Amino acid sequence: MGYYLADGIYPKWAIIVQTIREPSDRKKAHFEKMQEAYRKNVEREFGILQARFAIIKGPARFWDQEDLYYIMQKCVILHNMIIEHQHDKEDDEATGLLHERPLNIS
Repeated sequence: MGYYLADGIYPKWAIIVQTIREPSDRKKAHFEKMQEAYRKNVEREFGILQARFAIIKGPARFWDQEDLYYIMQKCVILHNMIIEHQHDKEDDEATGLLHERPLNIS
């Protein structure tokens, strides 16, 4: 079973790990800081995916769970391929390599 990182607006369920409001020691303060950082990263990443892929912009409450899994998996894979392609293109431009089509001289 997995856990969900959430802030205080979600119900207190066993699978939801909420932020510690007022940490009482250094260990809890560190946990709170790290959890908040990871939660913000995930929110930012979902925002990037939602901006890129319209299929995940809207509500998905009544979608089949398996369909959701495959949609998200494919969106992440496509996103990573786009990023990799952009990096390759930037590297080629930085080194002066251009991948032009050969001219057909006949």
